[in-house]
Amino acid sequence: MFRILHFKNHSLSCRGHFSSHPRYNSIPLLITHFRHTFCTTRKDSGQNKYRSESSRPKLSKKSEQANYPLDTLREDISIILNDISGIGRSLIVNALEPTNNMEGGDLILPLPKIKVANPVAVAKRWATELSAYDSLGKVCAKGPFLQFFFDQKYLLQSAVPSILLQKERYGQEKSCLQKKVVVEFSSPNIAKPFHAGHLRSTIIGGFLSNLYEAMGWSVVRMNYLGDWGRQFGLLAVGFEKYGNKKALEKQPIQHLFEVYVQINKDLAEEEKENDTSQCGISSRARTFFKKLENGDQNATKIWNRFRSLSIHHYIQTYSRLNINFDIFSGESQVSKESMDEALNIFYQNHLVEEKDGALVIDLTQWSKNLGKAVVQKSDGTTLYLTRDVGAAMERKIDLKFDKMVYVISSQQDLYMSQLFMILQKMNFDWAKDLNHVNFGMVQGMSTRKGNVVFLDTILDEARDKAFQIMKNNKIKIAQVEDPHQVADLIGISAIIIQDMKARRINNYEFNWNRMLSFEGDTGPYLQYTHSRLRSLERSSSNITADMLVQADFSNLDEPQLIKLVRLLAQYPDVLKRAFKTQEPATIITYLFKVCHQVSSCYKNVWVAGKSDDVAIPRLAIYSASRQVLHNAMSLLGLVPVDRM
Repeated sequence: MFRILHFKNHSLSCRGHFSSHPRYNSIPLLITHFRHTFCTTRKDSGQNKYRSESSRPKLSKKSEQANYPLDTLREDISIILNDISGIGRSLIVNALEPTNNMEGGDLILPLPKIKVANPVAVAKRWATELSAYDSLGKVCAKGPFLQFFFDQKYLLQSAVPSILLQKERYGQEKSCLQKKVVVEFSSPNIAKPFHAGHLRSTIIGGFLSNLYEAMGWSVVRMNYLGDWGRQFGLLAVGFEKYGNKKALEKQPIQHLFEVYVQINKDLAEEEKENDTSQCGISSRARTFFKKLENGDQNATKIWNRFRSLSIHHYIQTYSRLNINFDIFSGESQVSKESMDEALNIFYQNHLVEEKDGALVIDLTQWSKNLGKAVVQKSDGTTLYLTRDVGAAMERKIDLKFDKMVYVISSQQDLYMSQLFMILQKMNFDWAKDLNHVNFGMVQGMSTRKGNVVFLDTILDEARDKAFQIMKNNKIKIAQVEDPHQVADLIGISAIIIQDMKARRINNYEFNWNRMLSFEGDTGPYLQYTHSRLRSLERSSSNITADMLVQADFSNLDEPQLIKLVRLLAQYPDVLKRAFKTQEPATIITYLFKVCHQVSSCYKNVWVAGKSDDVAIPRLAIYSASRQVLHNAMSLLGLVPVDRM
């Protein structure tokens, strides 16, 4: 095999959408500072130990690293409830949940989760006792639940400056012992169209890579190309007959696909005529691929040219999607030695049996649903499954990952389950660290002319439609420095948000008009909200960043803005929830909640024409909102625009 790995970057540890920002190098101790400054009193005396460093119970190492308002609120609740009830703090912290509805509080505690007898009565009693502590803000009992609301003064003075100072780092986690994850995604087949399934894998994989980085992991982004097999023999024969060097240089993916389609038509005609001669297409294709497997110099040169030009074109397309890969690997990269070693382990562990000359692993003995898997054909050639086993073995040795994620459609659920089970039965402890993130299919995704879908075509159509919409407002488009580039970013936002807004396992119907609408919950609406807030910042250029960080919120009492800040304080928890479920829809649902609240505030709570003592705290909240939008949109793979 050919060990031709394409590394996009030389240093994997330095690469990443978020890794350019030194996490938490200069995060201020705002939460601790403001917590002690504004929330140290109790309505009746004698309980200052909850806010006094000298007598307060010592927090665990994990607790000391809490950086966000909700984390601090959890700690305060656990400390006080532990003192009242004797229930373990960790049990309390783990039971506390964020609420879906702001009217239900900022955190909610289901008492049955902490194994409380008679939870309704206990909730009423605890609500009365806990309400005595100013540090907890408002506490209400609702059935067997306790609802906790932020202390308003603490919320404003901690959350807003924290967001403005942390900027891109807000919401991210810092890990003392950084783990490494390999995320394999996109993985198109060379000479075949980059279809909707690959698009979904690409953008979901890009999101997961960003999310792991935000959670403190070192991420290796891998593209495992379909760059090996009999089709390359067919492609070489077809290119000799139909190939055009200029077309190959200009549009390698599309031209190779056209050649591949044409030679397959010729092959079908040949098979109809039962032509099995040595000069036939099938025979010549087998001969070429055999040469390629044996390392023939000319065959390798042709194959490598197809592969290199394709990768170069992929990189250009991926850059439009704001995605970079650390490694372009592929089926061709898996060594014969690794596959031979895999077969040896199959024998050693008595996993394989011979059936009609082929080697088969009967997986039904461990799970009836997995069936039987062929790992070597009767002619001695290995299959995809054996190659993927060898690839996993090599990655563990070469990359030393703590976790590996395969982003592949739900159509491959059975195959991935077979792969994972085989690796487990090979007695690899790290098999438990493999994860398949699946997704449903896109229905109705075709160009307006109904042709075969290439990713570039989809992106171009989205850009052109966005540009036509932008042209309707001649005043605004005149202020945009590069309208076509902005239209491209808006179009891509439209595609990504329509794809990710529902649970990833769901199939969805692709709809051009709904996708590009500036109304409703769409990508362009997110971009519009971000650019609108950016415009507000530009129009208030007399207010400096330092003035915003040091804003005085003591006179701010607009309920719409308070609700907005409560939403912003939820963002770190939203990231944790998305990390747990691996669902981009979690982030998108949150983003639209923020946008709707921003819109509600924007109409009624003005900055322009107000005195500094009113304008500065309001603008601070709007700027913090824009920062959170920017962070969440970037996490999804969008590039937020400043004008549109």
